[in-house]
Amino acid sequence: MARIQVDSPETVYDLGCGTGTITGILKERWPDAHVTGVDSSASMLERTTDVETGVTWQHADLNDWQPERPADVVYSNAALHWLDNHEQLFPRLMDTVKPGGVLAVQMPENFGAPSHTSIADTVQEAAWQERLAPFQREHPVAEPSFYYDLISRLSSSIDMWETTYMHILEGEDPVVEWTKGTMLRPILDNLSEAEGAKFLESYTAKVAKAYPHSADGKTVLPFKRLFIVAEK
Repeated sequence: MARIQVDSPETVYDLGCGTGTITGILKERWPDAHVTGVDSSASMLERTTDVETGVTWQHADLNDWQPERPADVVYSNAALHWLDNHEQLFPRLMDTVKPGGVLAVQMPENFGAPSHTSIADTVQEAAWQERLAPFQREHPVAEPSFYYDLISRLSSSIDMWETTYMHILEGEDPVVEWTKGTMLRPILDNLSEAEGAKFLESYTAKVAKAYPHSADGKTVLPFKRLFIVAEK
């Protein structure tokens, strides 16, 4: 967020705002701006009541979202990897930004790590392949050069970088608990409780080998993220 060099924006959108935690931070940074949090989940938006007042909430599908007028800042944190067709999505988002405005995006880029490849490996097992393969998204985020080629021709400047965060997790199977809230969600949502337990048993065995406990009982999870800040 600190890399967004827009001093006094009039309109700011947070795409995939969830419960609005970061939307509130955007409002704190630009208190005079009209800040709108956008999410496709009505249940998430219902949990935004504790967020900074003065924020507008919008229930919309990000696949075809359009602002009423071009925005000064369009921001998205860990949301766009859930959407397909990035080749069309990112140019469309750049079109929603006014000249001098900024598109700022963060997406997880950890899909080649064992935490994620072990999901695909488990889906490919005979017990699950036919049923779960349609819900498996192995590489929803492309290489950085892909996004550079898409966005650079539509922007006056573009800043991109990758950061690998070392998360120190606690618990018996902390990496499994982490992915249960993210990439495992579409899988588990299509299984009964008993089936989900069987799937997790196989997945957990794979993950435990890839992420052993450290000497103090904690687990280190390296997690890479891609950041894009493009000024129009």
